[in-house]
Amino acid sequence: MIDATATAASPSASTPPSVLRVPEHTVEIVSDSGEGAQKCGQIFAAVSAKMGNGVWTVEIIPAEVQPPPRVPEGASGNRVRVGSGPVTNWGDQTNLVVAFNEQVLLSRHRVGGLAEDAILLIEEMWATSDDPAVVAQWDAAMEELSSKSYRIIRVPMQEQCLTLVDNPRKGKNMFALGVLARIYGRDMDRIRDQIGHAFRKKSEAVYTTNVSLLELGYHWAEQHIDFRIDIPLEPMDTPLVVMNGNEAIGMGAVAAGFEICAMYPITPATSVSHYLSEVFERFGGIVHQSEDEIAAAGVAIGASYAGKVALTITSGPGLALKTEFLGLAIMTETPLVLVDVQRGGPSTGLPTKVEQSDLLAALYGQPGDAPHVVIAPATIEECFHVMVTARRIAETFRTVVMVLSDANLATGVSPFPRPTLDARWQAAPIDLAPVAEGDKPYDWDLETGLSRRIVPGQPAGMFTLTGLSHDEGSKVAYSSGIHQKSSAMRSRKLAVLQSLLAPPPVHGDEEGELLVVGWGSTKGAIEEAVDRTRAEGLKVSSVHLRFLSPLEPGLKAIFARFRQVVAVEINYSDDPDDPFINEENRRRGQLAMLLRSATLVDIDSWTRVPGEPLRPASIAETIRQRVHSGGAA
Repeated sequence: MIDATATAASPSASTPPSVLRVPEHTVEIVSDSGEGAQKCGQIFAAVSAKMGNGVWTVEIIPAEVQPPPRVPEGASGNRVRVGSGPVTNWGDQTNLVVAFNEQVLLSRHRVGGLAEDAILLIEEMWATSDDPAVVAQWDAAMEELSSKSYRIIRVPMQEQCLTLVDNPRKGKNMFALGVLARIYGRDMDRIRDQIGHAFRKKSEAVYTTNVSLLELGYHWAEQHIDFRIDIPLEPMDTPLVVMNGNEAIGMGAVAAGFEICAMYPITPATSVSHYLSEVFERFGGIVHQSEDEIAAAGVAIGASYAGKVALTITSGPGLALKTEFLGLAIMTETPLVLVDVQRGGPSTGLPTKVEQSDLLAALYGQPGDAPHVVIAPATIEECFHVMVTARRIAETFRTVVMVLSDANLATGVSPFPRPTLDARWQAAPIDLAPVAEGDKPYDWDLETGLSRRIVPGQPAGMFTLTGLSHDEGSKVAYSSGIHQKSSAMRSRKLAVLQSLLAPPPVHGDEEGELLVVGWGSTKGAIEEAVDRTRAEGLKVSSVHLRFLSPLEPGLKAIFARFRQVVAVEINYSDDPDDPFINEENRRRGQLAMLLRSATLVDIDSWTRVPGEPLRPASIAETIRQRVHSGGAA
């Protein structure tokens, strides 16, 4: 390791900086909460994508709203994986870190997230603090970091920023952005434009100061950093958009013709409403912030019953609170789209961390038999398009459609081809023609379970709406025959929907030794791990599910072509080797439980709940172990 007390090397005129040309590189910017590291990473990622690099970001968010400064648990920032081609996940380990203090840097070191030879650019002010306790912390951190072969470069961020601003805490992020711009050869004009967009609600003076800090960092790196990193650009022929998953869901809601979004703020779903609050009214939409999660569901259901195109958005705790209202929507066959941006649980769990543990709650979290549709987008691009699909299904089948996103998709940023808008994505006008004599509000087609939607105000369409068991005329009915029939009609719609679906494609060969099955945001990491192990000669493939209810057809036939099938996901399962765990009591991952029930295939599971996305290397290692051992690992 380079001496931790050394400052950055200064390239001389006769010795130009060394250039490392790589197909990809991962950078992190970490700070105390409120110092703007996330904004720095967001701008760096957006500009990289617009220049023609593949990008995937993951936000590093502390669990507390305002954690104390200079503690490892308070690390806040952004991790950006940049590649010369498409990037589908956050990768394995970070190659370069910009840290605003040594304590937040320790947090990244301790989780094993940094490459053995990572370059660490760290604010040097703490090494010479007037507080002996701070200096002691610095020395202890340097000693701990010396266990790896890191290259540590001390950067005078505070000293430099003080030449322009009185409060460097509000300026270091733009200085760091300038340093990164120089190291990675980012287009400064694009960065200035992106800063203008990021601070579009601020004054011209704020923009000017931030650009000055950016340029200060760029010139400092030009004089003091003796290396450059070149990631080849591969601009696409088609126009791209760059956004995170929550923005994509919001844009998808607009494109799909939703008219009202009712929600209560909850991490990590809230930023969907932030986006919609800026644009929705221009397209005739309304964002309604309810007093709580229960009311939000009620508002959305009431609006839908009245004929509007409605959705509600939440995360795990909010999903639990909406349970009774969701049962009402299913019983009354009122179209409703619910987006659940999953986070760690149970209870309030890990508010800012990713998990996929809401699957069974989404499928079965209502009392009684309450069949409905559950879809999970796998990419940020799919977060946009899933909203069109969800609306069309909800209204065609008069049912509840749940969209399961998660914190990885919600805050991650990635480019994708600009969608070509289609008027057919929008909801068709509701048929307000008079209801024919004898027609009933639940005049179920016995083959499909479908019935016509009648909205308030339709001539001759008045009926009493009830959440109680009811007959075709919506009259309360407790007889066994009527309840059996109405339950069958609500369920049959899912079978009809499944008949319209195609079997999921297999990534890799159609048969082999091991099949990895995943859902949601794990797609990129799973497929990268499969590709790595296939390159090693292993007979492994993967399947990724978007529909969880109903399941996509043909799964049993696909599974039969592989000797082993394992579900990989971000929720908990018992390790077979743990104390007291045996085949009878072992709790498997939620997708594995679902697939075992549906197919009667002996599907195993490999799951982790680290509060962060799965790494391709970890998945690849478990693939190797399972293939070589012929079983569980």
